[in-house]
Amino acid sequence: MSSRHESFDVIVVGAGIAGLSAAVRAAEAGASVCVLTKEAAPEECNTRYAQGGIVARGGPEDPELLEQDILAAGCWLNNREAVRIVSREGPGAVEDLLLRKAQVPFLRNAEGEVDLTREAAHSIRRIWHVKDYTGRSIQESLTAYVRGIPNIHIFTSCMAVDVITNTHHSRDDSQRYAPKRALGVYVYGENTGEVVPFFASATILAAGGIGNLYLHTSNPPGATGDGVAMAERAGAEVINAEYVQFHPTILFHRDLKGFLISESLRGEGARLMNRKGEYFMDRYHPALRDLAPRDEVSRAIYYEMEQSESTYVLLDTSLLKVDPRDRFPSIHETCLRAGIDMTRDPIPVVPAAHYFCGGVKTDMEGRTTIPGLYAAGETACTGVHGANRLASVSLLEGLVFGLRAGTAAAALADRPGLPLVQSIPDWVFPAEEEAADPILIYHDLLNIQMTMWDYAGIVRTRKRLARAKADLNYLAHRVDSFYRQARLSRPLLELRNAVDTASRIVRDAEANPKSLGCHYLRGSPV
Repeated sequence: MSSRHESFDVIVVGAGIAGLSAAVRAAEAGASVCVLTKEAAPEECNTRYAQGGIVARGGPEDPELLEQDILAAGCWLNNREAVRIVSREGPGAVEDLLLRKAQVPFLRNAEGEVDLTREAAHSIRRIWHVKDYTGRSIQESLTAYVRGIPNIHIFTSCMAVDVITNTHHSRDDSQRYAPKRALGVYVYGENTGEVVPFFASATILAAGGIGNLYLHTSNPPGATGDGVAMAERAGAEVINAEYVQFHPTILFHRDLKGFLISESLRGEGARLMNRKGEYFMDRYHPALRDLAPRDEVSRAIYYEMEQSESTYVLLDTSLLKVDPRDRFPSIHETCLRAGIDMTRDPIPVVPAAHYFCGGVKTDMEGRTTIPGLYAAGETACTGVHGANRLASVSLLEGLVFGLRAGTAAAALADRPGLPLVQSIPDWVFPAEEEAADPILIYHDLLNIQMTMWDYAGIVRTRKRLARAKADLNYLAHRVDSFYRQARLSRPLLELRNAVDTASRIVRDAEANPKSLGCHYLRGSPV
């Protein structure tokens, strides 16, 4: 093995709220921690784009009422233990890490108390926010706090390629008979072109979501299912991959793609209407109307567009009970750039891929089915969300289970010994590697995105899923051959992860004949 390697107690792949929370807790336990992000700046991640807020304390009736809301939104497919944990530990974690330590400037009312807002399927107001840029504020505050912790080392523009395991990578033949364990990750440095092995007692995958597998998404470009793909290639169990949540309201505009129109607008009185000016949610969910669970609202919009052969619906913001210029400044400013004055004009919106409710199966401490490998945040599936996520619980789950994974990982004082480390080979580059053609990568990723959007999207059918499976199988072979011959690059690695994760989503969707939550099969039993 080359002398070029890195060694830590804990490796965290991903720098969003789950990854940074895990890093903080592990560092507080005395562990040396490495945080890897493929972005040039750790502030760039899915967490940054969460507008609405984070669930915290909403009154004396919580946490029992929060549990019920999470279960109802998740169609009762949730892991009850995970829901109980996040409901009971979440508010305290928000107050301790985000409010007290990271000093996130949550909005306060005239009485000096943290202001509460409400989103779809919540029984009461319980969401803490920083107007409509909560995620950005949390990410920037938490990153600044982490930078001040001396035993946390952040590596930017560094992308984890594969999980290193003893049974697969070691050149010591006896290891094939040993119990499988994770030893760390191979890391590609975008600025150097090198691949260096990073070793640790514990590796935590917190690499974010899968939104960019779809043609239309609210996620940033880096959301390509990296953590899920790496875990599955290593042999970890992945579950509930068919449950992909679509956010109902993304700005429909030619030049401003993927901009989220927060659910908080509907929480403050805005209503959806079709191109005829009809408020249509009464027909689909008479009780909750525009504040119905996201899966139901997204399907309602889908049907309205289908019936009218339209490409969008409208969000009537003239009914807002607050001044959008003050409460939603980011959305108001972006709409103005698009020529929309939301104080008087309705906003054209369309659903888009938003959140992955499935992921790498973990226990309540973030442990996957491979010893030494942990997962947290959107990469993981704790079972909190069931078949559909309740609004503003994603950041909360990432925080709570990131902290739990960090605690468990720091307690695993089992760094790979020198003989085992020395048995792990250097990364093997192709004998005659060529620079990957960016046009081929772009076209293959676009094929994945169109396939997933058309055949494995908001409304699915058996025939569509069969077509998606066949198309992705063909593409996966082509991408694998491409990957083995080309020089490594971030786009190439993302393409490889994208086709692997997309294939898993489609396989799980095809294997589940029952419509539930985000997995809706037209013509199948509910």
